[in-house]
Amino acid sequence: MGEFALELNDDQKTVRDWIHGFAADVMRPAAAEWDEREEFPWPVVREAARIGLYSLDFYAQQFLDPTGLGVPLTLEELFWGDAGLGLAIAGTGLAAISVFTNGTDEQIGTWVPEMYGDADNVRIGAFCSSEPDAGSDVAAMRTRAVYDAAKDEWVLDGVKTWATNGGIADVHVVVAVVDPALGARGHASFVVPPGTPGLEQGQKFKKHGIRASHTAEVVLRDVRVPGHCLLGGKEKLDERLARARERAVGGGERGGNAAMATFEASRPAVGAQAVGIARAAYEVALDYARTRVQFGRPIIDNQGVAFQLADMRTRIDAARLLVWRASWMASAGRPFTAAEGSMSKLFAGETAKKVTAQAMQILGGNGYTREYPVERMHRDAAIYTIFEGTSEIQRLVIARTLSGMPIR
Repeated sequence: MGEFALELNDDQKTVRDWIHGFAADVMRPAAAEWDEREEFPWPVVREAARIGLYSLDFYAQQFLDPTGLGVPLTLEELFWGDAGLGLAIAGTGLAAISVFTNGTDEQIGTWVPEMYGDADNVRIGAFCSSEPDAGSDVAAMRTRAVYDAAKDEWVLDGVKTWATNGGIADVHVVVAVVDPALGARGHASFVVPPGTPGLEQGQKFKKHGIRASHTAEVVLRDVRVPGHCLLGGKEKLDERLARARERAVGGGERGGNAAMATFEASRPAVGAQAVGIARAAYEVALDYARTRVQFGRPIIDNQGVAFQLADMRTRIDAARLLVWRASWMASAGRPFTAAEGSMSKLFAGETAKKVTAQAMQILGGNGYTREYPVERMHRDAAIYTIFEGTSEIQRLVIARTLSGMPIR
């Protein structure tokens, strides 16, 4: 178990500074262009792969950092560079986390490398959970997976939505219903390998923010995958479903859920992304307030501006500390007994939204134009109170965890 410390070691500082350089030199100059184009930024991702930043080896090293801070440090710097480009680089991570969380050692070794490829053949992955009528309400999921014992295949049918990299990914991880009677406990995750017939991209969404990140529907029609593509394997699934049925009859608590296990593991990482956006907007606002002169003095001389900046920096530092705590706890194997993962995502997401709005206010009319990046940052930040569990859902998770009651 790594000891928790607020002082980064030399290796962490080196990695942080290296990523910061990439964010400053490659991502920021390209950010406005890809935001306008609303296309997946393959040149930027390939450059990240060329230097080893987009690679399984790099993310594995950060994931295995004994302090738990490798991943949040990486994501904060990438999203300080730009959220849309950052999500294009980091978006595969959610699919990889799903395999790490639910898969066997063999499945991890097989499919995660397929999601990243290498510098000469860059690949991406997609995690597909949400549906048109099932977002936060995972129990409403309708995508079905039916086992064909004669062929040892699973047959998937349904429509997924809001999938990052959906339809353009090489490897898709799809959450589907295997036992409708068990509601959210009757779900399982499946890998859909590259080129599998029946999987197609549906509608591509034109979004308010994070426009360089590809978001689309994924349509599954009679998609057949081999039995070994069920994450965790059929024996483990059968055992879990049997326990869930027994507990359902007895009225007790039921087992875990494949989608929720993935989201719970990823929440501190999402919080780190939000911290990066907020920090970027704060730095622009601070620099502007120091140099913008009105009534014969810099506007930072006015308490109305200076106090806003003080509050912005305080919230950013508090959000980072919550993210670091949750990341360290996860790395150390400590359970989130007070929903610390949800706390980090909730507070950091709300901070990004608030701080970017304050930055626009400090810049005044300039902040509302595309000549300054805070307008884009504000649009990008809006999603962090919505995706991977809305702020309302995070509060529900925290309240239920603290109270032990089925709060609705």
